[in-house]
Amino acid sequence: MGRVARRELSFIIRQPIYWFCMVVFPLLATVFFTSLMDEGQPLDMPVGIVDCDNTSTSRRLIRNLDAFQSTRVVARYPSVSDARRAIQRNEIYAFLYIPKGTAEQLTAGRQPKVSYYYSLTSLTAGALLFRDLKTITTLGSAAVGQATMTARGHTQKEIQTFLQPIVIDLHPISNPWTNYNVYLSTVLVPGLIMLFIFLVTAYSVGTELKFGRSRGWLTAAGGDMVAAVAGKLLPQTAVYLTVIYAYMYYVFGVLSFPHPGGTASLLLLGLLAVLASQGFGLFMFGLIPSLRLSMSTCALWAVLSFSIAGSAYPLADMDTPLQSLAWLFPLRHYFMTYQIVIFNGFPLTDAWLHITALTAFAILPVTILGRLRHAMLNYVYTE
Repeated sequence: MGRVARRELSFIIRQPIYWFCMVVFPLLATVFFTSLMDEGQPLDMPVGIVDCDNTSTSRRLIRNLDAFQSTRVVARYPSVSDARRAIQRNEIYAFLYIPKGTAEQLTAGRQPKVSYYYSLTSLTAGALLFRDLKTITTLGSAAVGQATMTARGHTQKEIQTFLQPIVIDLHPISNPWTNYNVYLSTVLVPGLIMLFIFLVTAYSVGTELKFGRSRGWLTAAGGDMVAAVAGKLLPQTAVYLTVIYAYMYYVFGVLSFPHPGGTASLLLLGLLAVLASQGFGLFMFGLIPSLRLSMSTCALWAVLSFSIAGSAYPLADMDTPLQSLAWLFPLRHYFMTYQIVIFNGFPLTDAWLHITALTAFAILPVTILGRLRHAMLNYVYTE
């Protein structure tokens, strides 16, 4: 095994593709995604205004909307059609429409209709602007209601109870800042690292067959397929562990992402992620002993993982076949283990099913060692 490991290490040192896929690209992805969302939430997203009322009440609504952290009023439009076209041109994400007579109807105690339109083409921007627009319209009507009830002699306590009968005390668990960097970078970056592990594992085994080195690989291992596989993957495992632990140190140590689950759980999760990804990549090549097809399958599986992991859209709301299919994606089990153990601080026993699944992915190549040996000895590479 040592001879095979030294042989593999020489390939890694001599071929730049290994360094780019194993070290450079994962580190660039880490810096890119964490820097992209370093403010936690999108700020000053462009919003338009269609103010057909043009009164002190409507102008106060617009000033209050512009004061929100996530919203910035960038343009005023003469009509709803102009504002709609601005959304279609991607100049603004939303707009507020205040019809003529709004202030007059509010003062008279009637119910004017103030409309807001937002685009969910960008899901995060649409959701945040919907919250701000809904809040500002609610507060606007509440301000007029407060003035009317004060004039009628109601006390502040009575006014508050009438306008807001239920007070919401919101406490986001483990992320009180509602920092999107914490929510997204902790699954996007590991997902990309796992993607590169899938590809490089299949590539490193497939090139043995492509360049006619497969018999030499087995000879270096003394004909033992287990030693051949272990020796080939050992140097890669060392590099991957260094990269994923560097990522974890950066986000949880330097950037101080919350991790009540502790360091030991992080180290275990990093180890399982690397071994499971290598196991999956090797299994795919053993199942499909073709460099091109196995790498394409690994790439497809890795890309689908981002959708089915459940970080952006809850798996429980997906169709039942997709919920069952999710068990076949290592990133899903990584995300669930991270969410249960690292993010929320629950014991490892609460995530035992997902830890078992990651372990199963790591030992999955055992089932195809015979097929892999046959391919290395008998297959002739063709494009």
